[in-house]
Amino acid sequence: MDNCFGNAVLLIKDAIMRSRFQAAALVNRELLSLYYAVGRYVSQNSRYGYWGKGAVKQISGDLQKELPGLRGFSESAIKRMREFYEQWAVVFSNRPLSMGDLEQDKIHSLTMNDLTENRHLSNDEMQTIPKLETNIDLSLLSKHINSFDSPEFFITNFYKLGFTHHSVILAKEKSLDGRFFYISQCAVAFWTVETLKSHLRGELYQSGRIPNNFLLTLSEQEQARRAIRSFKDEYFLDFINIEDDVDPDDHDERVFEHELIANIKKFILTFGNYFSFVGSQYRMLVDEQEFFIDVLFFNRELRCLVAVELKRGDFKPAYLGQLNFYLSALDEFVRLPDESPSIGILLCKEARKNVVEFAVRDYTKPMGVATYRTKNEMPDEWKKALPDVEDMRKLLEAASDEPETELDE
Repeated sequence: MDNCFGNAVLLIKDAIMRSRFQAAALVNRELLSLYYAVGRYVSQNSRYGYWGKGAVKQISGDLQKELPGLRGFSESAIKRMREFYEQWAVVFSNRPLSMGDLEQDKIHSLTMNDLTENRHLSNDEMQTIPKLETNIDLSLLSKHINSFDSPEFFITNFYKLGFTHHSVILAKEKSLDGRFFYISQCAVAFWTVETLKSHLRGELYQSGRIPNNFLLTLSEQEQARRAIRSFKDEYFLDFINIEDDVDPDDHDERVFEHELIANIKKFILTFGNYFSFVGSQYRMLVDEQEFFIDVLFFNRELRCLVAVELKRGDFKPAYLGQLNFYLSALDEFVRLPDESPSIGILLCKEARKNVVEFAVRDYTKPMGVATYRTKNEMPDEWKKALPDVEDMRKLLEAASDEPETELDE
Protein backbone atom coordinates (compact mmCIF):
# COMPACT_ATOMS: atom_id res chain seq x y z
CA MET A 1 0.00 0.00 0.00
CA ASP A 2 1.33 3.49 -0.85
CA ASN A 3 -0.51 5.44 1.89
CA CYS A 4 -0.43 5.63 5.67
CA PHE A 5 -3.58 3.53 5.98
CA GLY A 6 -2.16 0.58 4.05
CA ASN A 7 -1.61 -1.58 7.11
CA ALA A 8 -5.09 -0.83 8.44
CA VAL A 9 -6.64 -1.86 5.11
CA LEU A 10 -4.70 -5.13 5.09
CA LEU A 11 -5.70 -5.95 8.68
CA ILE A 12 -9.37 -5.18 8.08
CA LYS A 13 -9.37 -7.16 4.83
CA ASP A 14 -7.84 -10.13 6.65
CA ALA A 15 -10.48 -9.89 9.40
CA ILE A 16 -13.27 -9.73 6.81
CA MET A 17 -12.01 -12.82 4.98
CA ARG A 18 -11.59 -14.79 8.20
CA SER A 19 -15.09 -13.82 9.31
CA ARG A 20 -16.56 -14.87 5.97
CA PHE A 21 -14.87 -18.23 6.09
CA GLN A 22 -16.10 -18.78 9.64
CA ALA A 23 -19.62 -17.98 8.45
CA ALA A 24 -19.18 -20.37 5.54
CA ALA A 25 -18.04 -23.07 7.97
CA LEU A 26 -21.28 -22.67 9.95
CA VAL A 27 -23.29 -23.01 6.74
CA ASN A 28 -21.26 -26.06 5.74
CA ARG A 29 -21.91 -27.67 9.12
CA GLU A 30 -25.67 -27.46 8.69
CA LEU A 31 -25.60 -28.58 5.07
CA LEU A 32 -23.25 -31.50 5.70
CA SER A 33 -25.48 -32.64 8.57
CA LEU A 34 -28.46 -32.54 6.23
CA TYR A 35 -26.71 -34.41 3.43
CA TYR A 36 -25.34 -37.06 5.81
CA ALA A 37 -28.80 -37.66 7.29
CA VAL A 38 -30.48 -37.76 3.88
CA GLY A 39 -27.69 -40.04 2.67
CA ARG A 40 -28.37 -42.51 5.46
CA TYR A 41 -32.11 -42.42 4.82
CA VAL A 42 -31.62 -43.08 1.11
CA SER A 43 -28.98 -45.74 1.77
CA GLN A 44 -31.09 -47.71 4.22
CA ASN A 45 -34.13 -47.70 1.96
CA SER A 46 -32.55 -48.09 -1.46
CA ARG A 47 -29.84 -50.66 -0.70
CA TYR A 48 -32.39 -53.21 0.51
CA GLY A 49 -34.68 -52.80 -2.47
CA TYR A 50 -37.56 -51.30 -0.51
CA TRP A 51 -37.89 -48.50 -3.04
CA GLY A 52 -37.06 -50.39 -6.19
CA LYS A 53 -35.08 -49.16 -9.21
CA GLY A 54 -35.42 -45.56 -10.29
CA ALA A 55 -36.52 -44.41 -6.83
CA VAL A 56 -33.82 -41.78 -6.41
CA LYS A 57 -34.65 -40.23 -9.79
CA GLN A 58 -38.34 -40.17 -8.92
CA ILE A 59 -37.71 -38.59 -5.52
CA SER A 60 -35.49 -35.93 -7.07
CA GLY A 61 -38.15 -35.03 -9.60
CA ASP A 62 -40.91 -34.89 -6.99
CA LEU A 63 -38.77 -32.64 -4.78
CA GLN A 64 -38.43 -30.18 -7.65
CA LYS A 65 -42.22 -30.07 -7.92
CA GLU A 66 -42.70 -29.62 -4.19
CA LEU A 67 -39.98 -26.97 -3.92
CA PRO A 68 -39.66 -25.16 -7.26
CA GLY A 69 -36.19 -23.77 -7.79
CA LEU A 70 -34.60 -26.18 -5.30
CA ARG A 71 -30.90 -26.69 -6.03
CA GLY A 72 -28.58 -29.40 -4.83
CA PHE A 73 -30.98 -32.34 -4.92
CA SER A 74 -30.59 -33.70 -8.42
CA GLU A 75 -30.49 -37.47 -8.84
CA SER A 76 -26.69 -37.49 -8.96
CA ALA A 77 -26.44 -35.19 -5.93
CA ILE A 78 -28.69 -37.44 -3.84
CA LYS A 79 -26.59 -40.44 -4.83
CA ARG A 80 -23.49 -38.54 -3.70
CA MET A 81 -25.20 -37.91 -0.36
CA ARG A 82 -25.72 -41.64 -0.06
CA GLU A 83 -22.05 -42.21 -0.86
CA PHE A 84 -21.05 -39.48 1.62
CA TYR A 85 -22.92 -41.28 4.39
CA GLU A 86 -21.77 -44.79 3.48
CA GLN A 87 -18.09 -43.89 3.14
CA TRP A 88 -17.84 -41.92 6.39
CA ALA A 89 -20.18 -44.12 8.44
CA VAL A 90 -17.69 -46.96 7.99
CA VAL A 91 -14.91 -44.73 9.33
CA PHE A 92 -16.92 -43.35 12.23
CA SER A 93 -17.98 -46.87 13.21
CA ASN A 94 -14.42 -47.37 14.49
CA ARG A 95 -15.49 -45.39 17.56
CA PRO A 96 -16.69 -47.28 20.68
CA LEU A 97 -19.87 -48.92 19.42
CA SER A 98 -23.22 -49.33 21.09
CA MET A 99 -25.30 -52.46 20.56
CA GLY A 100 -27.41 -50.52 18.05
CA ASP A 101 -24.30 -49.58 16.12
CA LEU A 102 -23.12 -53.18 16.08
CA GLU A 103 -26.42 -54.27 14.58
CA GLN A 104 -26.12 -51.58 11.92
CA ASP A 105 -22.61 -52.80 11.02
CA LYS A 106 -23.99 -56.33 10.64
CA ILE A 107 -26.77 -54.99 8.43
CA HIS A 108 -24.29 -53.18 6.16
CA SER A 109 -22.28 -56.39 5.79
CA LEU A 110 -25.37 -58.33 4.73
CA THR A 111 -26.42 -55.60 2.36
CA MET A 112 -23.22 -55.45 0.39
CA ASN A 113 -22.39 -59.16 0.26
CA ASP A 114 -25.43 -61.34 0.70
CA LEU A 115 -28.61 -59.56 -0.25
CA THR A 116 -27.30 -58.51 -3.67
CA GLU A 117 -26.31 -62.11 -4.37
CA ASN A 118 -29.68 -63.54 -3.26
CA ARG A 119 -27.97 -65.79 -0.73
CA HIS A 120 -30.31 -67.73 1.53
CA LEU A 121 -30.23 -66.01 4.93
CA SER A 122 -30.65 -67.68 8.29
CA ASN A 123 -33.46 -66.68 10.62
CA ASP A 124 -31.00 -64.76 12.82
CA GLU A 125 -29.70 -62.85 9.79
CA MET A 126 -33.22 -62.07 8.65
CA GLN A 127 -33.88 -60.49 12.04
CA THR A 128 -31.09 -57.94 11.44
CA ILE A 129 -32.62 -56.57 8.22
CA PRO A 130 -34.26 -53.27 9.13
CA LYS A 131 -37.75 -52.17 8.37
CA LEU A 132 -38.41 -49.30 5.99
CA GLU A 133 -36.54 -46.25 7.29
CA THR A 134 -39.03 -43.52 8.23
CA ASN A 135 -36.91 -40.93 10.05
CA ILE A 136 -34.22 -38.43 9.05
CA ASP A 137 -32.03 -37.53 12.04
CA LEU A 138 -30.26 -34.21 11.38
CA SER A 139 -28.04 -34.66 14.44
CA LEU A 140 -26.62 -37.95 13.18
CA LEU A 141 -23.38 -36.51 11.73
CA SER A 142 -22.47 -34.57 14.86
CA LYS A 143 -23.15 -37.60 17.06
CA HIS A 144 -20.96 -39.84 14.89
CA ILE A 145 -18.14 -37.29 14.56
CA ASN A 146 -18.08 -36.28 18.22
CA SER A 147 -17.66 -39.90 19.32
CA PHE A 148 -14.99 -40.62 16.71
CA ASP A 149 -11.49 -40.72 18.17
CA SER A 150 -8.50 -40.31 15.85
CA PRO A 151 -5.44 -38.04 16.28
CA GLU A 152 -5.38 -37.36 12.51
CA PHE A 153 -8.99 -36.17 12.35
CA PHE A 154 -9.98 -32.59 13.10
CA ILE A 155 -13.70 -31.90 13.32
CA THR A 156 -13.32 -28.19 12.51
CA ASN A 157 -11.48 -29.01 9.28
CA PHE A 158 -14.17 -31.49 8.26
CA TYR A 159 -16.90 -28.86 8.61
CA LYS A 160 -14.92 -26.16 6.80
CA LEU A 161 -15.22 -28.03 3.50
CA GLY A 162 -18.24 -27.74 1.25
CA PHE A 163 -20.05 -30.84 0.04
CA THR A 164 -18.47 -30.72 -3.42
CA HIS A 165 -14.98 -30.77 -1.86
CA HIS A 166 -15.97 -33.82 0.18
CA SER A 167 -17.48 -35.55 -2.85
CA VAL A 168 -14.38 -34.97 -4.96
CA ILE A 169 -12.11 -36.32 -2.22
CA LEU A 170 -14.25 -39.44 -1.72
CA ALA A 171 -14.36 -40.08 -5.47
CA LYS A 172 -10.67 -39.54 -6.22
CA GLU A 173 -8.77 -40.56 -3.06
CA LYS A 174 -9.37 -44.06 -1.67
CA SER A 175 -7.02 -44.18 1.34
CA LEU A 176 -8.24 -42.84 4.68
CA ASP A 177 -4.94 -41.11 5.44
CA GLY A 178 -5.08 -39.48 2.01
CA ARG A 179 -8.61 -38.24 2.64
CA PHE A 180 -7.56 -36.76 5.99
CA PHE A 181 -4.62 -35.10 4.23
CA TYR A 182 -6.73 -33.43 1.52
CA ILE A 183 -9.40 -32.33 4.00
CA SER A 184 -6.72 -30.67 6.11
CA GLN A 185 -5.07 -29.00 3.13
CA CYS A 186 -8.38 -27.68 1.79
CA ALA A 187 -9.32 -26.29 5.19
CA VAL A 188 -5.99 -24.63 5.93
CA ALA A 189 -5.09 -23.37 2.45
CA PHE A 190 -8.66 -22.52 1.27
CA TRP A 191 -8.35 -24.64 -1.88
CA THR A 192 -11.02 -24.18 -4.50
CA VAL A 193 -12.59 -27.29 -6.02
CA GLU A 194 -10.43 -26.87 -9.14
CA THR A 195 -7.29 -26.54 -7.03
CA LEU A 196 -8.24 -29.69 -5.14
CA LYS A 197 -8.81 -31.60 -8.38
CA SER A 198 -5.45 -30.41 -9.70
CA HIS A 199 -3.64 -31.69 -6.61
CA LEU A 200 -5.53 -34.98 -6.74
CA ARG A 201 -4.53 -35.47 -10.38
CA GLY A 202 -0.93 -34.72 -9.42
CA GLU A 203 -1.18 -37.20 -6.51
CA LEU A 204 0.07 -34.58 -4.05
CA TYR A 205 -0.51 -36.86 -1.07
CA GLN A 206 1.88 -39.45 -2.48
CA SER A 207 4.43 -37.20 -4.18
CA GLY A 208 4.43 -34.21 -1.81
CA ARG A 209 5.62 -36.01 1.32
CA ILE A 210 8.98 -35.05 2.72
CA PRO A 211 11.88 -37.57 2.44
CA ASN A 212 12.42 -38.69 6.04
CA ASN A 213 13.26 -41.45 8.50
CA PHE A 214 10.30 -40.86 10.83
CA LEU A 215 8.91 -44.40 10.65
CA LEU A 216 12.34 -45.78 11.59
CA THR A 217 13.16 -43.38 14.43
CA LEU A 218 9.83 -42.61 16.12
CA SER A 219 8.67 -45.49 18.29
CA GLU A 220 4.99 -44.55 18.07
CA GLN A 221 3.81 -45.25 14.53
CA GLU A 222 0.85 -42.89 14.80
CA GLN A 223 3.25 -40.09 15.75
CA ALA A 224 5.43 -40.99 12.76
CA ARG A 225 2.51 -40.82 10.35
CA ARG A 226 1.39 -37.50 11.79
CA ALA A 227 4.92 -36.17 11.38
CA ILE A 228 5.00 -37.25 7.73
CA ARG A 229 1.76 -35.38 7.10
CA SER A 230 2.97 -32.28 8.94
CA PHE A 231 5.81 -31.47 6.54
CA LYS A 232 5.97 -30.92 2.79
CA ASP A 233 8.82 -31.79 0.47
CA GLU A 234 8.91 -28.22 -0.87
CA TYR A 235 8.05 -24.80 0.56
CA PHE A 236 7.25 -21.61 -1.26
CA LEU A 237 8.99 -18.62 0.38
CA ASP A 238 7.51 -15.74 -1.58
CA PHE A 239 8.84 -13.20 0.92
CA ILE A 240 12.52 -13.95 0.23
CA ASN A 241 14.13 -11.17 -1.84
CA ILE A 242 17.66 -12.55 -2.18
CA GLU A 243 18.87 -12.75 -5.77
CA ASP A 244 19.26 -16.38 -6.75
CA ASP A 245 21.93 -15.85 -9.40
CA VAL A 246 24.52 -15.42 -6.64
CA ASP A 247 26.77 -18.43 -6.05
CA PRO A 248 25.36 -20.04 -2.87
CA ASP A 249 28.87 -20.84 -1.65
CA ASP A 250 29.73 -17.14 -1.78
CA HIS A 251 26.49 -15.98 -0.20
CA ASP A 252 26.17 -15.51 3.56
CA GLU A 253 23.47 -17.84 4.89
CA ARG A 254 22.88 -15.34 7.68
CA VAL A 255 21.42 -12.96 5.08
CA PHE A 256 19.00 -15.69 4.03
CA GLU A 257 18.13 -16.39 7.65
CA HIS A 258 17.66 -12.67 8.32
CA GLU A 259 15.06 -12.52 5.51
CA LEU A 260 13.17 -15.40 7.11
CA ILE A 261 13.23 -13.96 10.63
CA ALA A 262 12.19 -10.52 9.36
CA ASN A 263 9.10 -12.26 7.96
CA ILE A 264 8.69 -14.81 10.73
CA LYS A 265 4.88 -14.68 10.72
CA LYS A 266 4.81 -15.60 7.02
CA PHE A 267 7.43 -18.28 7.62
CA ILE A 268 5.31 -19.86 10.36
CA LEU A 269 2.20 -19.79 8.16
CA THR A 270 4.22 -21.45 5.39
CA PHE A 271 4.90 -24.38 7.69
CA GLY A 272 1.36 -24.56 9.08
CA ASN A 273 -1.07 -23.44 11.76
CA TYR A 274 0.28 -25.77 14.43
CA PHE A 275 3.79 -24.32 14.52
CA SER A 276 4.82 -21.85 17.23
CA PHE A 277 8.03 -19.85 16.98
CA VAL A 278 10.54 -20.49 19.80
CA GLY A 279 13.56 -18.58 18.53
CA SER A 280 16.23 -17.99 15.89
CA GLN A 281 19.89 -18.78 16.44
CA TYR A 282 18.65 -20.73 19.44
CA ARG A 283 21.58 -21.12 21.84
CA MET A 284 22.47 -24.45 23.43
CA LEU A 285 25.40 -25.09 25.73
CA VAL A 286 27.03 -28.54 25.57
CA ASP A 287 30.11 -29.14 27.71
CA GLU A 288 30.67 -25.36 27.95
CA GLN A 289 30.62 -25.02 24.16
CA GLU A 290 27.97 -22.95 22.39
CA PHE A 291 25.87 -24.25 19.51
CA PHE A 292 23.14 -22.39 17.62
CA ILE A 293 20.07 -23.79 15.85
CA ASP A 294 18.97 -21.60 12.93
CA VAL A 295 15.24 -21.67 13.74
CA LEU A 296 13.42 -23.54 16.49
CA PHE A 297 9.67 -24.22 16.44
CA PHE A 298 7.26 -26.10 18.66
CA ASN A 299 4.53 -28.09 16.90
CA ARG A 300 1.35 -28.22 19.00
CA GLU A 301 -0.11 -31.16 17.10
CA LEU A 302 3.01 -33.31 17.32
CA ARG A 303 3.87 -32.01 20.79
CA CYS A 304 7.55 -31.71 19.96
CA LEU A 305 10.34 -29.25 19.21
CA VAL A 306 11.20 -28.82 15.53
CA ALA A 307 14.69 -27.65 14.64
CA VAL A 308 15.04 -26.10 11.16
CA GLU A 309 18.47 -25.73 9.61
CA LEU A 310 18.74 -23.42 6.58
CA LYS A 311 21.10 -24.11 3.68
CA ARG A 312 21.42 -21.82 0.69
CA GLY A 313 22.96 -24.52 -1.48
CA ASP A 314 22.15 -28.10 -2.47
CA PHE A 315 21.72 -30.93 0.01
CA LYS A 316 24.88 -32.59 1.32
CA PRO A 317 24.72 -35.74 3.49
CA ALA A 318 27.22 -34.16 5.89
CA TYR A 319 24.58 -31.63 6.94
CA LEU A 320 22.62 -34.40 8.66
CA GLY A 321 25.38 -35.11 11.17
CA GLN A 322 25.14 -31.57 12.52
CA LEU A 323 21.33 -31.76 12.67
CA ASN A 324 21.43 -35.14 14.43
CA PHE A 325 23.72 -33.63 17.07
CA TYR A 326 21.34 -30.68 17.60
CA LEU A 327 18.40 -33.04 18.10
CA SER A 328 20.33 -35.07 20.68
CA ALA A 329 21.14 -31.89 22.58
CA LEU A 330 17.54 -30.67 22.41
CA ASP A 331 16.19 -33.97 23.75
CA GLU A 332 18.78 -33.99 26.53
CA PHE A 333 18.68 -30.37 27.70
CA VAL A 334 15.53 -28.67 26.35
CA ARG A 335 12.72 -31.18 25.76
CA LEU A 336 10.20 -31.50 28.60
CA PRO A 337 9.27 -34.95 30.00
CA ASP A 338 5.76 -34.92 28.48
CA GLU A 339 6.94 -33.90 25.00
CA SER A 340 7.67 -36.20 22.08
CA PRO A 341 11.18 -36.57 20.61
CA SER A 342 12.46 -33.52 18.75
CA ILE A 343 12.32 -33.50 14.94
CA GLY A 344 14.82 -31.90 12.56
CA ILE A 345 14.10 -30.38 9.17
CA LEU A 346 16.90 -29.46 6.77
CA LEU A 347 15.74 -26.77 4.34
CA CYS A 348 17.89 -26.71 1.18
CA LYS A 349 17.85 -25.14 -2.26
CA GLU A 350 17.87 -28.51 -4.04
CA ALA A 351 17.77 -32.13 -2.91
CA ARG A 352 17.42 -35.43 -4.74
CA LYS A 353 14.82 -37.51 -2.93
CA ASN A 354 16.57 -40.87 -3.36
CA VAL A 355 19.87 -39.44 -2.10
CA VAL A 356 18.13 -37.97 0.95
CA GLU A 357 16.29 -41.18 1.81
CA PHE A 358 19.52 -43.14 1.53
CA ALA A 359 21.35 -40.59 3.70
CA VAL A 360 18.83 -40.31 6.55
CA ARG A 361 17.97 -43.96 7.05
CA ASP A 362 20.86 -44.84 9.41
CA TYR A 363 20.51 -41.81 11.69
CA THR A 364 18.87 -42.35 15.08
CA LYS A 365 17.05 -39.03 15.28
CA PRO A 366 13.89 -38.20 13.28
CA MET A 367 14.84 -35.95 10.37
CA GLY A 368 13.54 -34.87 7.00
CA VAL A 369 14.88 -32.78 4.13
CA ALA A 370 12.78 -30.24 2.24
CA THR A 371 13.53 -27.77 -0.52
CA TYR A 372 12.32 -24.22 -1.02
CA ARG A 373 11.42 -21.90 -3.85
CA THR A 374 11.45 -18.12 -3.86
CA LYS A 375 8.90 -15.92 -5.58
CA ASN A 376 10.74 -15.55 -8.88
CA GLU A 377 10.95 -19.35 -9.19
CA MET A 378 7.26 -19.98 -8.65
CA PRO A 379 5.96 -22.56 -11.17
CA ASP A 380 2.97 -21.58 -13.31
CA GLU A 381 0.85 -24.34 -11.80
CA TRP A 382 1.47 -22.92 -8.32
CA LYS A 383 0.37 -19.47 -9.48
CA LYS A 384 -2.86 -21.00 -10.76
CA ALA A 385 -3.33 -22.97 -7.54
CA LEU A 386 -3.08 -19.98 -5.19
CA PRO A 387 -6.57 -18.61 -4.41
CA ASP A 388 -7.20 -14.89 -4.68
CA VAL A 389 -9.87 -12.80 -3.01
CA GLU A 390 -12.27 -13.20 -5.94
CA ASP A 391 -11.92 -17.00 -5.84
CA MET A 392 -12.67 -17.03 -2.12
CA ARG A 393 -15.70 -14.76 -2.60
CA LYS A 394 -17.12 -17.10 -5.24
CA LEU A 395 -16.44 -20.09 -2.98
CA LEU A 396 -18.43 -18.51 -0.15
CA GLU A 397 -21.34 -17.55 -2.40
CA ALA A 398 -21.52 -21.07 -3.79
CA ALA A 399 -21.33 -22.80 -0.38
CA SER A 400 -25.06 -23.40 -0.08
CA ASP A 401 -25.40 -24.63 -3.65
CA GLU A 402 -22.34 -26.87 -3.94
CA PRO A 403 -24.10 -30.29 -4.09
CA GLU A 404 -25.37 -29.42 -7.57
CA THR A 405 -21.81 -29.35 -8.96
CA GLU A 406 -21.21 -32.48 -11.02
CA LEU A 407 -18.07 -34.56 -10.59
CA ASP A 408 -15.75 -35.42 -13.41
CA GLU A 409 -16.42 -38.88 -14.73
